[in-house]
Amino acid sequence: MATHKINKTKVLGVAVLAAFSALLLYLFGLFVMILWLSVRDPGSSAFMDATLAELRLANPEAELKYQWTSYEGINKSLKRAVIASEDANFTDHEGVEWEAIRKAWEYNKKQAEKGKSKIRGGSTITQQLAKNLFLSRSRSYWRKGQELVLTYMIEFVMNKQRILELYLNVAQWGGNVFGAEAAARHYYGVSAAQLSQYQAAQLAAMLPNPVYYERHRKTSYLLSRTGTIQKRMRLVTIP
Repeated sequence: MATHKINKTKVLGVAVLAAFSALLLYLFGLFVMILWLSVRDPGSSAFMDATLAELRLANPEAELKYQWTSYEGINKSLKRAVIASEDANFTDHEGVEWEAIRKAWEYNKKQAEKGKSKIRGGSTITQQLAKNLFLSRSRSYWRKGQELVLTYMIEFVMNKQRILELYLNVAQWGGNVFGAEAAARHYYGVSAAQLSQYQAAQLAAMLPNPVYYERHRKTSYLLSRTGTIQKRMRLVTIP
């Protein structure tokens, strides 16, 4: 009986060690990819790949609108607008704002109790970049944990300018529209460098629900939100 218990303990120990080793290998792989992205521009992202796969279920010929452009090739107005809209403390925090997450969790809990589906996110730009580049659209504690680990890795490896450059290039701005350059050309017929302050503010306002706002750009909420972002842009410091 004692021998049987020892064997079970050994098996459990080996299993735990194997799982821990696999986790370390997984984290190391992610860290290597982040190091690579700190100096190399991505051709796509996890969100882009998932979106294209969904579109091709209905249309095998579907393609994404996407064109990489450098940080210098993106108008300062869009940089200011996105920070004003998505992450006002972007240049100051270390990747995660726990107070914002707590407030979002409390708000969403109250919404669920009321039977309402509208929820609020507490993610920073760095968290959104981590999610867009590497993760699925699913919502779970495991996926959130992955997002947090990736966020801290990104902040450790990259400076704020590179983080914002990557985010502006992989953010979704429509059903098949990704990145600032494609968005500027799709909605306004100009390059990302030529965006006006209003156009930049409107693009930033669309980010929480880009697929919907691609078809409903004249809603009262979007127009109001665009105006609010425009007022806040002058207060924003960009990296």
